[in-house]
Amino acid sequence: MGELLFTLLHLLIFVYWLGGDLGAFYASTILTDAKATPPQRATALRILMAVDMAPRTALILALPTGLTLASIKGWLAELPPAFLAAVWVVMLVWLALAWAVHITHGKQPWLRTVDLVIRWAVLLGCAGLGIAGIAGLIHLPHFIAAKLLILAIAISLGLLIRLLLRPLMAPFGQMMATGATPETDAAIKGVLARARPVVMLLWLLLLMAATLGLGTPT
Repeated sequence: MGELLFTLLHLLIFVYWLGGDLGAFYASTILTDAKATPPQRATALRILMAVDMAPRTALILALPTGLTLASIKGWLAELPPAFLAAVWVVMLVWLALAWAVHITHGKQPWLRTVDLVIRWAVLLGCAGLGIAGIAGLIHLPHFIAAKLLILAIAISLGLLIRLLLRPLMAPFGQMMATGATPETDAAIKGVLARARPVVMLLWLLLLMAATLGLGTPT
């Protein structure tokens, strides 16, 4: 029963991560639609931010569900239960922080700071374990090491997307205040155009991780 439950949870993470990203990607196209009014674009932005919480949630839960499933299947049978429980606690705290940042619209800087600290800690931890496992420095199945490395890269791409999207709010706010102009439309399009290739690279990584999951030993 436990194996079935965590297999389903881990599968749903892939579904909601990729599906949520696709939904947010589509909503972003309305932001640059010259035929859409500013209120319509504002609604699209709210939808984008809400839908984007699905992949953000999936990213955070990917690690604890994956480790738990690997432990149940015997691939990480030596993993101490206390360590696994600690991972779940940290990830659930991180998840609560991520949702708190979303609900408060980032108006509590300390929440963003703590979220960022945990994000970097998980990124570096997954990257270190993944590289060590692939290099044979620690006992870790190669497909799990590869998936840890992919998760680390996915987190880093998420940070990069945040950085690339940071200039979006200035032209968007100007558009809402004074109406759409060729200048604001061009600025919004430029910001989104720089972020979209990174988003597509993230999709490729998700497909690679899914392929590794499907190709695991039985």
